[in-house]
Amino acid sequence: MSLAVLYAVIALVATAANIAAQELVVRAYAGPFAVAASVFVGTGVGLIAKYLLDKRYIFRFTTRDTAHDAQTFLLYTAMGIATTALFWGFEFGFNHVFESKEMRYVGGLIGLGLGYWAKYHLDKRFVFRVPTSE
Repeated sequence: MSLAVLYAVIALVATAANIAAQELVVRAYAGPFAVAASVFVGTGVGLIAKYLLDKRYIFRFTTRDTAHDAQTFLLYTAMGIATTALFWGFEFGFNHVFESKEMRYVGGLIGLGLGYWAKYHLDKRFVFRVPTSE
C-alpha cells in the first residue's frame, strides 16, 4: 500500500474516532457549551489515535523510552496547534453559517482533511525525523 493511501486510511480512522467522540458527547450532554465540549473531546481522541497510528505505520518511529515518547507526543501536539485551529475554524464556521449538526460535521471533515495534509509535512520535518550524526 502506498504511503499516501495508508496516511489517508489513518486520517479517516482518526477522523471517525473524532466525530464519534463528538457525537457521544452531544448525546450525553446537551447543556451550555455542548458543541465546544464535543469538539474539544473529539479533538483529543483523534489526536491520540492519529499519533499512535502515525508513529507506528507512517513514520515507523521508535521512541527510546517513556520520556522520549512523551516528548515526541508533546512536539506532535505542538505541530497540531495550527492545524487544529484550521480544523476548528472550519467546523465552528460551518456551525455558525449553517446552524446544523450535519453541516458542522461537514466543516469538520473539510478542516480535518486540510489539517492532516499540513500536519504530515510538519511531522515529517520536525517530529518524526531521524537524528543526523554530527
